[in-house]
Amino acid sequence: MTKLLLLGGTTEASQLAAHLAQAWTGAGRQAVFSYAGRTARPASQPLPCRVGGFGGVAGLAEYLRAEAITHVVDATHPFAAQMSTNAVQACAEVGVDLVAFERPAWVAQAGDSWCHVPDMEGAVAALPQTGARVFLAIGKQHVAEFAAKPQNHYLLRLVDRPDAPLALPDATVLVARGPFEAAGDKTLMQTHAITHVVAKNAGGTGAEAKLIAARALGLPVVMIDRPEIPARQVLGSVAEVRRWLDHGA
Repeated sequence: MTKLLLLGGTTEASQLAAHLAQAWTGAGRQAVFSYAGRTARPASQPLPCRVGGFGGVAGLAEYLRAEAITHVVDATHPFAAQMSTNAVQACAEVGVDLVAFERPAWVAQAGDSWCHVPDMEGAVAALPQTGARVFLAIGKQHVAEFAAKPQNHYLLRLVDRPDAPLALPDATVLVARGPFEAAGDKTLMQTHAITHVVAKNAGGTGAEAKLIAARALGLPVVMIDRPEIPARQVLGSVAEVRRWLDHGA
């Protein structure tokens, strides 16, 4: 029996799940889709799903053993560094084959004005002390860190409405789910008089609209580089993952 654990939450994970459900599962092949549980209404999947954390490396290793997992595909967000690190360590401990299914990082193009920073602390430091109107396109986890510069205005676009008041004293929250279009993001930035964009280098096309819009408007982008993750095999397409699975099955 070949049993795959698909660590998901990205567009790539959903694309792979759709392919597996249609053309791979069955005849001695099973797959389970795992969500971290940070989104209140995650997209539905055509595979059996589990939601929530595993409890670190030890918990993930125990899950792999208990469920007789033979393969793991890490298709989590490029910034889910802890989960990806745990997957590398747990798979090595249990002896389970692992690959990452990861989109390429964005690369600055002609007309872009990017300031690269290594982390959230660097992103906060890169912003003006006061007077900026910032499109803070980083999700909800690290919003509070930008309270260190409370005299800026922050525009946030989130999948779910915050459960509690934000730590930012001057902020506007929009609830929307991508993918987004460049024309719409350009209008959004003009409507809110945005002067700076802060983004994680997630890569892919689903969230690229804000960068295209910033380029068109000549706005500076504070680009947070991807975190380092232990060495692992990285694949870039559904076809490559399928070949890897078929080779190891």
